[in-house]
Amino acid sequence: MSALAESVTATATATAPATVPRVPIPPNGVDYRGKIVLAPMVRSGELPSRLLALKYGADLVWGPETIDRSLIGAERRVNPRNGTIEFTRVPSNGGRTDKAAKPSVIYRLDPVREKGRLVFQMGTANPDLAVQAAKVVAADVSGIDVNSGCPKPFSTSGGMGAALLRTPDKLVSILEALVREVGQPYQIGISVKIRILETPELTEALVSRLVRTGITGLTVHCRTTPMRPRERAIRDQLRMIKDICHNAGIPCVMNGDVTSRDEGLALMKEYGVDGAMIATSAEANSSCFRSEADGGLAPWKDVVYEYMKFCLESENRLGNTKYLLNMLIPGKNKEFNQAKNSKTYLDFCRALSFEDLIPLAVQVDEVLELTDKWASAPSKDHVRSKAIQNAMENNESARAAGGNSARSKHAAQPTHTGGPIRTSSFPEPATANKTENEQPAVGASIPTAQAAPQPGVTA
Repeated sequence: MSALAESVTATATATAPATVPRVPIPPNGVDYRGKIVLAPMVRSGELPSRLLALKYGADLVWGPETIDRSLIGAERRVNPRNGTIEFTRVPSNGGRTDKAAKPSVIYRLDPVREKGRLVFQMGTANPDLAVQAAKVVAADVSGIDVNSGCPKPFSTSGGMGAALLRTPDKLVSILEALVREVGQPYQIGISVKIRILETPELTEALVSRLVRTGITGLTVHCRTTPMRPRERAIRDQLRMIKDICHNAGIPCVMNGDVTSRDEGLALMKEYGVDGAMIATSAEANSSCFRSEADGGLAPWKDVVYEYMKFCLESENRLGNTKYLLNMLIPGKNKEFNQAKNSKTYLDFCRALSFEDLIPLAVQVDEVLELTDKWASAPSKDHVRSKAIQNAMENNESARAAGGNSARSKHAAQPTHTGGPIRTSSFPEPATANKTENEQPAVGASIPTAQAAPQPGVTA
């Protein structure tokens, strides 16, 4: 080789970018790179809110933190009216014997519209309990995320949430157990969400340990544990955290004062992180996941209408629906007080002038046993809407969506008005590959389980 050729080769070798390692993404997991995602939020992260975020462009959604003990022993069942998967348990009922306790829904997910996009977040302080709880939902989600950032007493008092930042040995053991006993058998990713510590040195030491546990993603909330949302996020440690993650091949997602898709993308570029998580802005208007080029923020009433549809389709608990409506509806509008005083879905739809949703609201009020709270009874035309009645009776697609294999084409389908829901055993660890290209659209007007047979879910 000539001296010139050797010189060119040496120069090319010296200037060639180093290959950045990338942890392999499990076949049934998700890659957090390049994603704008919905943060895990207690009360604000239930199924209707997640579907709303997905409709407006969220790439992934985190469910609300669910405590390990609450899920262990829960029963997995498929709701025959809408195809959602519900994990339920019968509460102790305070020791009362005068009234039979009814199963309470601990966690609900949509196996069609959330497929490949749902991350389950767990509150835990014990490796064994974490594994037991994770196995309950592992076959139905794309990732298990350990909450080690929540500063609220209900989490930290049990050694969970941000308390784990002070017990790194325990946090590491939890993550390693989940990777070994859940992530690998079910072929999904295990991730962790943390907060920054008081000094860069402390944060560096913690993150350096976490990236060696086998996780496939790390989210950092750019606030310390004592900080509250009103205090501005601190990002001066973000590049350092990103570098540690990237050296280990781990995607790094940032959280804290991200208000929109466009801002999230800009921050990702500025700090070199792989994704951005939106929290409080999504509570106020979930269309923040939509870029300005695609329309930007939608009018509040459009967002509330879509949210109400998802609540009805999911048979969402009324108290939770009301909680989110208090944030989605501007307080200065007359509809705010009207919705605040509503006690049923029928009343909500009347107050918001969502006339086309009234038939389904009537059905859901019947399922949730709220009809005795109606301000006034609906007209017979609304009660017996043929389209809604047919949809409620047709649960074949619900069974298919929920993973039931035993179906009969000729079996008569009874009308369901809150009766028993068929149960299903827990799935075995999944082995089949799935890709993000298989994800369905989210914005169907009624759930797949209630719609007439279609080739697929449409936007």
